[in-house]
Amino acid sequence: MGDLDIRPATADDVPAIVAMLADDPLGAERESPGDLTPYLAALERLTSDPNQHLVVATREDRVVGTLQLTVVPGLSRRGATRSIIEGVRVHADERGSGLGTLLIEWAIEESRRHDCRLVQLTSDNTRTDAHRFYERLGFTASHVGFKLAL
Repeated sequence: MGDLDIRPATADDVPAIVAMLADDPLGAERESPGDLTPYLAALERLTSDPNQHLVVATREDRVVGTLQLTVVPGLSRRGATRSIIEGVRVHADERGSGLGTLLIEWAIEESRRHDCRLVQLTSDNTRTDAHRFYERLGFTASHVGFKLAL
């Protein structure tokens, strides 16, 4: 992937991250790229928590991908720590380039570095292409997820 760098996200990256989050039918309904205030506040919370890793993939100083990795200590599975991958996005210009695979591989390696025993993620039911992508990377659709909006 040449000059690709995966690094922690900064406030300067937030407009590009939010644009990627909003760049699909689901994201277009729930994101607000015109008002970055809540995203910047969220970034402050994320960066102050050592178990949160919001990263961007950059090429030539341009943000081309992002994901959030959360490390979760737990009691189940004999006290195992797990990680959760969320908010995986690849810029439209980079889709199909292998960048998504590199981001997930980074997250898996980072999870190993944190002694995680399990990596999990969720994906909206409508994202069938994403489901195939995750299955190609070794993930299995093993659970049914539930959400409650508050």
